[in-house]
Amino acid sequence: MPRTPITAIIAFCSALFACAQPDTAVEKNTNPLLCDTITGACTVPGHDATDHAHPDMRVATASKPITLLYFTDPICSSCWGTEPQLRRLKLEYGDAVDIQYHMGGLLPSWDVYNSGGISKPSDVAGHWDEVSPHYRMPIIGDVWLEDPLPSSYPPSVAFKAAELQDHTKALVFLRRMREQVLMEKKNITKWPVIAETATFAQLDTARLHADFTGAANALFQADLTLARSLGVRGFPTFIFSNEAGDRQQVYGARPYAQFEAAVKALKPDVRAASVPTSLNELFTVHTSWCAEEVAVALNITHEDALQQLKQAQGKGKLTAVDTRNGSVWRK
Repeated sequence: MPRTPITAIIAFCSALFACAQPDTAVEKNTNPLLCDTITGACTVPGHDATDHAHPDMRVATASKPITLLYFTDPICSSCWGTEPQLRRLKLEYGDAVDIQYHMGGLLPSWDVYNSGGISKPSDVAGHWDEVSPHYRMPIIGDVWLEDPLPSSYPPSVAFKAAELQDHTKALVFLRRMREQVLMEKKNITKWPVIAETATFAQLDTARLHADFTGAANALFQADLTLARSLGVRGFPTFIFSNEAGDRQQVYGARPYAQFEAAVKALKPDVRAASVPTSLNELFTVHTSWCAEEVAVALNITHEDALQQLKQAQGKGKLTAVDTRNGSVWRK
């Protein structure tokens, strides 16, 4: 089946994990990298994209009534595409939802992957440039041409090492890694780049290196085991559950309404918290924002968000890292 422009732009939301076509095309699809543009995510052929969680799964919760298992990967473009929705979810329902990040192991190595029209890093470059307007998030594929990553395992292990120090700082660390690889064409498998990111996130770099070469590897393997046990075959996958064992799932980059509906299905009386209503307030929450993230958070159009960001930049309140496919702004 020939690759269409839209299916192509999703084609490397997973390097190892192939994508399912809509039901009407499943039997005809022989290319494992043709992705389902309806789900916005990639799956292993033969696995139903709507059934990724083990039927007997029960998730213990702590102080929050809902637990969210988020399966992701530092190089996952679809995960970057769902950052706007995830950020708003944290703003509105962060007090009710305990979000647990799990690395999925998107690309073990190129040695074990060679099919579907993507057999080497340079095959990915065009896909990343094409996926950017689909998600309205800045992505460029230059890293795959200039300094290609051999695997997504090292940055995944690095994130687990960061979590051993501080969960909040680890999320800053992960965010910065995504910006580096997706926008700044940096190879986040290399230790100097990882160390630079650790410094940015105010982590202890020496301890990070010790954990990176030690305990974090076992934690990463535990994430892979958990993903397999729950039948996770694509990213992003969001599995919500409550104390009663009821479960809701959001698979792929989906509209924010689906995330909110999952929360309310598990706890009907949950109320959204008051969220920032201005650009200034958003930058007190996170240090960097893309236009689509601002648009979703403030419930305005992408164009209005872009205009506000550029006006603030013109007044010297923000700086921007620009790419041919969009920008990220910092205070």
